[in-house]
Amino acid sequence: MFDRQKKGDRAILVLPHSRGEGDTIRRGEEFAELVASAGAEILTSISARVEVPNPRFYIGSGKAEEVAEAVRALEADLVLVDHVLSPVQERNLEKHLKARVVDRAGLILDIFAQRARSHEGKLEVELAQLKHLATRLVRGWTHLDAQRGGAIGNRGPGETQLETDRRLLAERVKMLTKRLEKVQVQRDQQRRARLRNTVPRVALVGYTNAGKSTLFNALTTGGVYAADQLFATLDPTVRKVDGLSCGPAVVADTVGFIRELPHDLVAAFRATLAEARDADLLIHVSDAADEERELLARVVNEVLEEIGAGDVPQLSVMNKVDLVDMVPRIDRGDDGKPRQVWLSAATGAGVDGLREALGELLGGDRIRAGLELPLSAGRLHARLKAAGAIAGEAVDEHGWHLDIDAPRSVLAPLLGDDVHAGSLRELIDPVHAGH
Repeated sequence: MFDRQKKGDRAILVLPHSRGEGDTIRRGEEFAELVASAGAEILTSISARVEVPNPRFYIGSGKAEEVAEAVRALEADLVLVDHVLSPVQERNLEKHLKARVVDRAGLILDIFAQRARSHEGKLEVELAQLKHLATRLVRGWTHLDAQRGGAIGNRGPGETQLETDRRLLAERVKMLTKRLEKVQVQRDQQRRARLRNTVPRVALVGYTNAGKSTLFNALTTGGVYAADQLFATLDPTVRKVDGLSCGPAVVADTVGFIRELPHDLVAAFRATLAEARDADLLIHVSDAADEERELLARVVNEVLEEIGAGDVPQLSVMNKVDLVDMVPRIDRGDDGKPRQVWLSAATGAGVDGLREALGELLGGDRIRAGLELPLSAGRLHARLKAAGAIAGEAVDEHGWHLDIDAPRSVLAPLLGDDVHAGSLRELIDPVHAGH
């Protein structure tokens, strides 16, 4: 057994790759960005060709010895492997290298733990970490003695401690799950309230570091933290956007996607991903200056399929046009509708074009007409106002005299069972109102 140090972030990167994996340089750079985001000091990187994974170390035994020599020579505290390791492989590498070993999933979990700010986000990260740790809670811990077999009277204190740790971990997982369920109920209630208000919902999605949060700030007054680093923001932030031709809308900023995002995180981050799944429109943000933007867009779409958002309509946004000397513009499809918007969220160039495109896509057919409502139709009046459908109004002893200006898609859900919705029905569909 070895002393598993908890301090020290002097790291050696191990970059496994196979023959047909594509751009290994770009992947290595991305992993280095992840490591920098976690706050570790990178001492060196070691590339490892892996065609058939070694069941003991994942990398070959010769390469494992090369890494061990580098750990000793550079006095590294930490070895970070750009691949998901099995618990056995992680433990074997730690014993062989005499240093902490963290795989890709563990590194992303660590970054998420640093960045989560909301109560819900912290709960989700801790739950994902505990599930990840549950399969690795075997030896490697200095407060445990070696297990000595299973005969009665021959059980070492190590096994007792392991059983205690497992029990405490299971209890914590159970408690976190219950607390998350309560928080999820509250968030679902907020989301249903937005649905009742029929305000169009938009979610920003994209590969991490594509500039989603910067664009979110340009569209709204959200003031979301934005930085040139991976996973700068994690917690979902929802803000109202006014000034669109379709009326008000709500926009949600979501967590950035990345290759091989751990499944525990995809499952745990229901809140931020649910904003994408329940949206009326997704703004898929890409970095126009990135040569691999098409590949990264496919990665995002794969994750969207995994969370059930693959069928939500998308508007493609090519961000950072200022880095490639391109002019902001709107590309339209054969049907004349906006398909792609080129802009720079950092400079603001082209953001008005995005607002124009959102107004067209979310608005559909607009209804502009007068509507008379009796005073007894207070509920319908309140829903119309909440939906931003009232452009002007006056009231007297007979009721409200409203100027309606809203998309047909916004007005239609307001019909419901309200006894006074008949006049609104005639406004939306006068031909079939009597049927």
